[in-house]
Amino acid sequence: MSDFPPIDDYAFLSDCHTCALVAPNGSVEWMCVPRPDSPSVFGAMLDRSAGFFRLAPANMTTPSQRRYLPGSLVLETTWCTPTGCLVVRDALVMAPWPGGPRLDGHRRPPSDFVGLATLVRTAVCVEGRVETTTNCMPLFDYGRAVGSWEYTGEDYSSARCGSDGHQPDLRLTSNMRLGLGGARAGARTDLDAGESAFIALSWGPSAPATVEEAVEQIDTTERLSRAWLRHARLPDHRWRPHLERSALTLKGLTYAPSGAIMAAATTSLPEAPGGERNWDYRFSWIRDSSFILRALFELGHDWEAFEYFAFLIDALAGGPLQIMYGIDAERDLTERTLDHLSGYDGARPVRVGNGAWNQHQHDMWGMALESIATHVRHASQIGPPAWVLVTQLVEGAAEAWREPDCGIWEIRGEPQHFTASKVQCWVALDRGAKLAADRGDAEHARRWREIADEIHADVCANGVDERGVFVQHYGSATLDAATLLLPMMGFLPPEDDRVRATVLAIERELTDHGLVLRYRTGETDDGLSGVEGTFVICSFWLVTALTMIGEVERAAALCDRLLSLASPLGLYAEEIDAATGTHLGNFPQAFTHLALIDAVTRVIKAEGDRGPAPRR
Repeated sequence: MSDFPPIDDYAFLSDCHTCALVAPNGSVEWMCVPRPDSPSVFGAMLDRSAGFFRLAPANMTTPSQRRYLPGSLVLETTWCTPTGCLVVRDALVMAPWPGGPRLDGHRRPPSDFVGLATLVRTAVCVEGRVETTTNCMPLFDYGRAVGSWEYTGEDYSSARCGSDGHQPDLRLTSNMRLGLGGARAGARTDLDAGESAFIALSWGPSAPATVEEAVEQIDTTERLSRAWLRHARLPDHRWRPHLERSALTLKGLTYAPSGAIMAAATTSLPEAPGGERNWDYRFSWIRDSSFILRALFELGHDWEAFEYFAFLIDALAGGPLQIMYGIDAERDLTERTLDHLSGYDGARPVRVGNGAWNQHQHDMWGMALESIATHVRHASQIGPPAWVLVTQLVEGAAEAWREPDCGIWEIRGEPQHFTASKVQCWVALDRGAKLAADRGDAEHARRWREIADEIHADVCANGVDERGVFVQHYGSATLDAATLLLPMMGFLPPEDDRVRATVLAIERELTDHGLVLRYRTGETDDGLSGVEGTFVICSFWLVTALTMIGEVERAAALCDRLLSLASPLGLYAEEIDAATGTHLGNFPQAFTHLALIDAVTRVIKAEGDRGPAPRR
């Protein structure tokens, strides 16, 4: 039996400057400082000897209950022992923005709150007596650099662990007596009913010195999070909790200094147990951009949408278009393997960086232009510098569309003429033509519309099989879930026979136990061995597509099933094993939560438009 917890059993913490994953046994098993794409200081998620930070009752590994405090990313874990009950709360804490000079490393101005570079953990005994233990063993640089703890005060309540320049030094403060031994710091105390303890790990100046300060920092973090969520436009519907959790997850995946939103908080969680499909997702993909903006505007979080758009423009203007960027718009994301790590449950290699960064993918043109068009619809006309960028992007798509590419799924096999990629080139020309017309630029509008029409005709001639179904690439008979995007992108109206045939064919032929695969790995040369799970985003795309073609009841039923497959804390990985419900891949996954928001809001609106069911 594996000693790694299931991926979907991890809890996710964030202060919008970095993030952490907490296992059910109370151990922080993934955290990187000072940024979420920095090397890990706790990496037990990828190797049991790569560092952890645990707070829990002695001799217990299974809690009675775990939950997020409503409207927040504050984790509460309840432990019922033979002698009493203990409640632990964990948070990467935040505080109201106090004003003052610009923050170092920030491209964007702070929102109403800022992270304090501190992980605070409190424990309160609510019944009986509970022996409470903590162990903190950070190992810097993905477990390759061992620090050493030393006391920093006159008593045993504070200590520092130096990283020898690899990363910021770490400080522990606690009202428990800390014992130090090399890389490990620990404490043990008995708590009676009503008594509390805390331990805080900090790489900044704001560590709490008392249990009262620790409790106040967590309470403030909860209040700020709930206040942020109150700004959201959320329907009064049974699915509202899923929208709330998805909104909070997207907020948590935001890197506040730049406005970027990461694809996921982790690297190298496997897409198949023990397999090689393990990637670093701590970056920002152009592919995700239009979905991010659509979701943020739909939820009413315009500030985050504007900040993300500013990041996007920064990244796009920095040089030739790439499919992905670092969270501060870095361009070189060279992939390496960390061969000293065993990988999650033996899945190797562990990768940092992402080799897809310099792939050629046509979908980036369409997604970038769709993002700009979405921003214009919700904000205002773009200025001259952005128009120069629009022109470059549209001309790039016009030049590239006839060439093969690696596709939206970053295929590492031979490039192909992927149908969905051609459609995204059409999106680029279509949106460019509309933006040009809005600016009164008749010449660009005319020429780009002509090219868009040419691409449209080419796709309809070469991307459809004899059944009238859109296929993965020209000349193939293989299905691809990316073609579900055709009606969402406006390539054809939902009532078009080819759209309906494609949606129903994917529902019928590209599913495993009713959940959607990206493609069948046995039919697609993706340059990798093994299989993968069903892609949750593709299943939510099917919900949206079914809704658009009028199959609202089927869409709602599938949506209910997908929502039932969320993790115990309402989170999603990239994939799900349809037979077992096991989550696979990096976690939590922004793309999945983005698709959830879009699908759920569309189904709710469609149900409202149909009105109540007739009485019998």
